[in-house]
Amino acid sequence: MSDFASKYAIPLSEPEISGNEWKYIKDCLDTRWVSSVGSYVNKFEKMVADYIGTKYAVAVVNGTSALHLSLMACGVKPDDEVIVPALTFIAPVNVVSYCGAHPVFMDCDRGNLCIDVHKVTDFIVNECKRRSDGYTYNKKTNRRIKAIIPVHIFGHPTDMEALLEICGKNNIDIIEDATESIGSEHKGKMTGSFGQTGCFSFNGNKIITTGGGGMVVTDNKELDGKIRHLSTQAKKDPFEYDHDEIGYNYRLTNIQAAMGVAQMERLNEFIGVKRRNASLYKKLLKDVDDVEFLWEKNWAKSNFWFYTLRVPKGDKKPLMRFLLEKSIQVRPIWKLIHTLTMYKGCQAYAIENAVEAYETCINLPCSVNLKEKEINFVVENIKSYFSNQVV
Repeated sequence: MSDFASKYAIPLSEPEISGNEWKYIKDCLDTRWVSSVGSYVNKFEKMVADYIGTKYAVAVVNGTSALHLSLMACGVKPDDEVIVPALTFIAPVNVVSYCGAHPVFMDCDRGNLCIDVHKVTDFIVNECKRRSDGYTYNKKTNRRIKAIIPVHIFGHPTDMEALLEICGKNNIDIIEDATESIGSEHKGKMTGSFGQTGCFSFNGNKIITTGGGGMVVTDNKELDGKIRHLSTQAKKDPFEYDHDEIGYNYRLTNIQAAMGVAQMERLNEFIGVKRRNASLYKKLLKDVDDVEFLWEKNWAKSNFWFYTLRVPKGDKKPLMRFLLEKSIQVRPIWKLIHTLTMYKGCQAYAIENAVEAYETCINLPCSVNLKEKEINFVVENIKSYFSNQVV
């Protein structure tokens, strides 16, 4: 738990470590297999690939490195463009810049906060053109649209069916940012298994954690080999220090993987708790006027990594202050990335819903070890805040 989180009686999101973590990490220490090779790395990769339903998985240091490697392996080049959400954590946008490419910002769906697939379709159909080389180009900038990074926001799946259709027609690679959504499903299929690659994060606040850590999954053998190669400093000889391109030190350690194996053993249990707690929040909040607890679409099964509450615009900041004073850790959702200093000059397409979301949405405590009495306490204080407002 961070020092900031430790100030609160009810933290926002803390890890649940009560399984085989100590046992497996001790095995690493006892056997001296502590670095970026070892049996737990291999086992963790296999467990995640099997769980998601992909052929391959590569363990890496974090979700950001997973996204960066995926873009490079898919051939994103300097001066290409990559479609990204305006409403997301900054990592999937920064990795576009790491490649020397340009982000094109898209609005979010009002209901699930994921990228608005209808606007993506409108943009590609009306603002882009497929050329004789087989690629799609932005009419405004004359740049190639090489990829899109849909983010499954707070664990809710993006509408991947519609996205696959439009991107398939226009030769646009899909790099799934599934960093928040391990275990979530779109029509019965796991997030991370739809795109050229799927990228996961095991940061300390995620539903399962290795402290840091990430994973790239794919069904493409060539991409798997390329990503694995780049993640290990592009070393082409197992003995000689012979490298054939610029690579990265992005491999996960065996100690972290050992923790990941223990956490994966309990993933379905954790998701069950998250969904049960989400249902309780929804039930307890249903009679609070002007408040909406964001729920899953009928075609989706969310892991409910984070719980999101929509409130009137004027109540967002006062409510957060009120709850923080009650020792309940809440947070605002991210500032819209196209408004940040380094991205203000980038193209943004019809951003409307994301503005409303930023102005009205907050995240509520969501730890796996969150108790029913704590959820009741959070809701009682939300009700108390609104009952004391002047009408």
